[in-house]
Amino acid sequence: MEKKSLKSVVCGVGNTAGEPVMRSAPVHGAEFWRWGSDNLFPYALALMSRRSTTHRRIINDKADYISGKGFSFDVGQTLLGSLIDRVNGCGESLRQVINKIAFDKSLFGNAFLEVVTDTGHTFLSLYHQDATRCRMARDGRHVLLHHDWAEFSMKEAKSLPLYPAFEEQADGTLRSIIHYKDYEPMFEHYGVPPYIAGMNVSAIAYKTDRWNISRLDNSFQLSGVMMIDDAVDSEAEAAQLVRVAEERFAGRPGQVMFVIKNGSADDNSRFIPISSQNEGDWKDLHDQATGDIVVAHSWFRSLSGLDYSSGFDSERILHEYEVALNTVILAEQAEIMEPITGVMQSVLGIDTSSLQIVNRPPTRSKPIYMKVWEARKADGLDYDPEDERQQAFLSEITKYNVTKIG
Repeated sequence: MEKKSLKSVVCGVGNTAGEPVMRSAPVHGAEFWRWGSDNLFPYALALMSRRSTTHRRIINDKADYISGKGFSFDVGQTLLGSLIDRVNGCGESLRQVINKIAFDKSLFGNAFLEVVTDTGHTFLSLYHQDATRCRMARDGRHVLLHHDWAEFSMKEAKSLPLYPAFEEQADGTLRSIIHYKDYEPMFEHYGVPPYIAGMNVSAIAYKTDRWNISRLDNSFQLSGVMMIDDAVDSEAEAAQLVRVAEERFAGRPGQVMFVIKNGSADDNSRFIPISSQNEGDWKDLHDQATGDIVVAHSWFRSLSGLDYSSGFDSERILHEYEVALNTVILAEQAEIMEPITGVMQSVLGIDTSSLQIVNRPPTRSKPIYMKVWEARKADGLDYDPEDERQQAFLSEITKYNVTKIG
């Protein structure tokens, strides 16, 4: 089959920048299936990920581990190599796109990948689409893209067919979109993030952090009641006096309560502290919430940077990485790569049998004198001890992010 040239196209639709506006969405949904009761569930998930440190660290790390350190492939497949280096007109590599897909899938339980080609199948481009801007159309065969679902307008929305269907666009290209979603009973149109059972503990971790910030803002002053002995002529004057006192002395609102009482000959103004001995309870609550977040993500403490303060145990890190590799990482990689390799084969006729994601642990686990086939065996990949291409030592290839076999 004649090899086709690789072209680039303009960036895909739906790439409007900016923070989502958290407000009520239209209740109608005749054109699409709502994602959450108010159709803004992805916005809430994104906001929570920006507030909980452990939660965000796990999502970042899972995306990095799943996208790997590069690819191994047959160097004779020049078109495949070109796609790996530059997979779209924005200049992104295949790994960059996969990293965004893995991030969205870890955060939302859903991810969207736009596929672009033409009627002659002379090129292929892959674009990640922000999951917060995507909704499933009512017909079940299209995805609607919109920059702000709180102000949805069908005239401003872009419709793309679900892969493997393609539809011609105004620019003459053929476009399709792949929808990745994590299975959850009772949810047909959208996936559910794997940490769904840990959403409340993520909120707890955020609130305990905010409580500590509040204490810092108040210089760890005691809470209490300030009794002001003064005479005022009206409730408005009393409220104004309290407001001025709060602005000057209270720190964060609620740290000190001010009470005005009728004045007497002697000034009996005084501060009544409210002591609290629950600091230990708050710390225990935060530690428990952090541990529960890791469990909800089906992840591991040492891979989340939680135990570094107690010492760098490389053996534990390597052990937990091997478990994560065989229970989470390889499965997610296979799910993401299967439709991508299918698109490469169907659109450009590329043989992708040699394409593999390269996985490396966070610390060195394999000696540089180990051969490629031995390393592939250790990582759970296909290997052939008789293949001359896999007889090279790791010391010969570890300086490259992309391993080209052949």
